Amino acid sequence: MSVFLKLDWFFKERKKEYILGLLMLTIVGILILIPPKIIGYVIDEIGSRTLTTVSLLKWIAIIIVVALVMYVMRYYWRMMIFGSSNYLAKILREKLFCHFTKMSSSFYQERRIGDLMAHATNDVSAVQQTAGAGVLTLFDSIVTGGFVIVAMAFTIDWRLTFIALIPMPFMALSTSFYGKLLHERFGIAQAAFSDLNDKTQESIAGIKVIKTFGQQKEDIADFTKLSENLVSKNMKVARVDSLFDPTISLIVGISFLLSLGFGAKFIVDGAMTIGDLVAFNTYLGLLVWPMLAFGMLFNIMERGSASYDRIHQLLSIPVEIDDKVDALDTRPAGDIIFAVDDFKFPGEQKSSLKNVHFELKQGQTLGIVGKTGAGKTAILKLLLREFEGYEGKIIFGQHQIDEYKKSRLKEAIGYVPQEHFLFSTTITNNIAFSNIDVEREKVEHVAKLAYIHEDILAFSNGYETIVGERGVSLSGGQKQRISIARALLTNPELLILDDSLSAVDAKTEEAILQSLKNERQHATTIITSHRLSAIEHAHLIIVLHEGTIVEKGTHEQLMALKGKYYEMYQLQQLERLVEKGGEADE
Repeated sequence: MSVFLKLDWFFKERKKEYILGLLMLTIVGILILIPPKIIGYVIDEIGSRTLTTVSLLKWIAIIIVVALVMYVMRYYWRMMIFGSSNYLAKILREKLFCHFTKMSSSFYQERRIGDLMAHATNDVSAVQQTAGAGVLTLFDSIVTGGFVIVAMAFTIDWRLTFIALIPMPFMALSTSFYGKLLHERFGIAQAAFSDLNDKTQESIAGIKVIKTFGQQKEDIADFTKLSENLVSKNMKVARVDSLFDPTISLIVGISFLLSLGFGAKFIVDGAMTIGDLVAFNTYLGLLVWPMLAFGMLFNIMERGSASYDRIHQLLSIPVEIDDKVDALDTRPAGDIIFAVDDFKFPGEQKSSLKNVHFELKQGQTLGIVGKTGAGKTAILKLLLREFEGYEGKIIFGQHQIDEYKKSRLKEAIGYVPQEHFLFSTTITNNIAFSNIDVEREKVEHVAKLAYIHEDILAFSNGYETIVGERGVSLSGGQKQRISIARALLTNPELLILDDSLSAVDAKTEEAILQSLKNERQHATTIITSHRLSAIEHAHLIIVLHEGTIVEKGTHEQLMALKGKYYEMYQLQQLERLVEKGGEADE
């Protein structure tokens, strides 16, 4: 019953609906006692030859009225109880989704997408069953079963009722034992479903890579192995689940046997009539459903309890990065001061940044270069407040970035990541993601700034072209430029291009950078790039090595130093020369 205590907050919220639903269920439980008693009366009247047409019609009319009232009541209690359970599913899904949107990057690094999807589908469905079918079976098994037992004991014979109920404690013990096994095995089965769900999501998302490397058979084999594991775990659940009905049916069968045996003796002794015995056995038949419901209740409760624990455990994970109580509700603007003495990613022992200090005036452009793992992404993640726990300070405008509301900080930053994510909708909707109601002219304007406008017009449906999941129908360069246009639409105070021009040719890159320079003269830009041509024009360039700034200055200053930046530049010039067939630039 612990799962009902866990859902106490919801039952209080939907108190009116549950009270009305259970009240109607109680009325049905009382009305259902009438037909068996009428059957007993009719049989006794037949036996005593006192049944008349008027009497028979009277009994039939009563049964019809009872049936109609029960019909209406059953409709409305289902609306109240099952409708409320659907509302619970809605609440839990929204809580999970809202929680997911608040979590930091480390949360998703530690958890698989398939597992999170399983929480929002299978687990929510199991809890919904508890608030619907679980409440029904609990109340119905108690109320209907209670009323039937009272009717059997007080209107027919209490001794026969006691004898018929002797096997019931064995049912309670066995179903309790099955319930404990079910709880444990269902939790394991849900974990196996999460593994399969994650595998499916990952394989579909990476189908191009799988086909490119010809790994279809291996991937199918992995999927089959996980699928077989899920079947195995669910079979262990089914083995326990399958014990409920046979056990209950066996015990109810023993009850019928006892009632018929001892009932026949009572009739012979004159303590009961045949009509009473028929009515008693009809009541006993009505008792079968509460017994089965009682067995189902353990099944539903244990599934719901295991799933609710999984959901609660996920929701109880604290939001690592949240707004301060008195966070500023203003959009940051102005100079940026980045002064981080030390920063380690969660779970890492080695510092990702060490003594990284720079200042960027409003309207300036910063270029960041360095080998993979040098710390470029760490700087951007800290500016975006995706991670905290660093020693030092990061100031944007007049305040440190953690003094602003996260939503306001995000408004001020346009971020174009290395991995471009496009939604399976139109190009217009992808560009206008931050403001779906924006005018078409603004969408086309930023598309022109990103030099993707002409490409879009060449598509058969232009701006209304559906790009497919993750932009599967577009080239890498097209996806990059649409992502840049999407970031520009917000008119950000700070535009971050995280190696976002790597898939475009040098000519297009130069055109994009020039349009950004002309359009964003008073706005700040940060560019990380492996291709130095993308940052030559920057007001400040920093060269990172193992999380530390080893060189800092303009392009001309760094070339004069003839250090790492100079070596990288000369190497890239040589590569360009080779690509051109050995012809030197004039």
